Amino acid sequence: MAVTRRSLLSASGALASAALVPSAARASASANGARMRRIAVEEAWSIPEHFKALAAVSEGDWNNLDVENVRLLGHGTGPIPINLLDTERRLAEMDSLGIDMQLLSLTSPGVQIFEIETAVALAALANDRLADVVTANPSRFGGLASFAPQDPRRAAKEMERAIHKLKLNGFIVNSHTGNEYLDEAKFWPILEAAEALGRPIYLHPRCPSDGMAAPFRDYRMRAAIWGFQAETGTHAMRLILSGVFDRFPKLQIVLGHMGENIPFHLWRSDNWYKKRASAYPSKLPPSEVMKRNFHITTSGVEHGPALRYTIEVLGAERILWAIDYPYEEMAPAVTFMNSVDIPEAQRSAIYHRNTERLFHVASATGHGGLL
Repeated sequence: MAVTRRSLLSASGALASAALVPSAARASASANGARMRRIAVEEAWSIPEHFKALAAVSEGDWNNLDVENVRLLGHGTGPIPINLLDTERRLAEMDSLGIDMQLLSLTSPGVQIFEIETAVALAALANDRLADVVTANPSRFGGLASFAPQDPRRAAKEMERAIHKLKLNGFIVNSHTGNEYLDEAKFWPILEAAEALGRPIYLHPRCPSDGMAAPFRDYRMRAAIWGFQAETGTHAMRLILSGVFDRFPKLQIVLGHMGENIPFHLWRSDNWYKKRASAYPSKLPPSEVMKRNFHITTSGVEHGPALRYTIEVLGAERILWAIDYPYEEMAPAVTFMNSVDIPEAQRSAIYHRNTERLFHVASATGHGGLL
């Protein structure tokens, strides 16, 4: 997620802009006149303690790309932090645009840049607070739980607590941890827990790891313009080629931003897999892994040709709607999904049905917003 010119609009300006486009954003998304439910699945959120911990890290001299991004956010002030913290403001804008529900998750880089004990404690605190938000507004919010990959076994226990006790919907992890990736055996307790619990892991972007950071330091390439998708796509391809899905065949991973570029290269990836199959631990070619073990979201990519292509390659049942709020604006995401040229059955699947199935979100009998 990147701080962009669009996302730096003041909260009042964002609400005003939403009010200026009601006809586009509120347009019916159903041929029979019944408006479709809208559930957005990659929606950032935070708590003051998280900002305080991030501020402490950013005040040092750590030459890390994520820390550079954190410094831009400020220490809990400014439009982005305010919108991360204020769920009432968020609800008001959701109501103005007819957004039924958002699945909230602790903003990137989550707890993954902290020392182990801080990370474990902060993940648990964030999950408790998130559960409180969901309990207060169960028809409007769901939640993706954080965990500390720095300690995989305690992470697995927190994942179990998040589902069984806190009743959250799934998990989020912000790509690499300590410059290491989830395909490594030390992290397999996390993958095993997610599969056993039957809940997906949202593999969310963060800036490139230290080992690939150098080319991304120039031209502000570290974030959404290129660094996020390069980093997260690399992580996903490590998972795909490593064979972890042979070990955990029911595990589901979610990629944002129209699949972090991977769907657009699957033909070539498959072609080279077939030529050198013995070089790759995975028993399946990349496209089969993607169609069995991955879902993607539309977050931050409001582009009809890209959506139609991913539908053709992966199937509409593998795609979820997302906004990436507050780093992206709500109104354009709604307008795009309402108006993009796809069949109504696919629109309904992407807007809500796939999310209800994958994240165990209860089907709604009515609209939770104002429309």
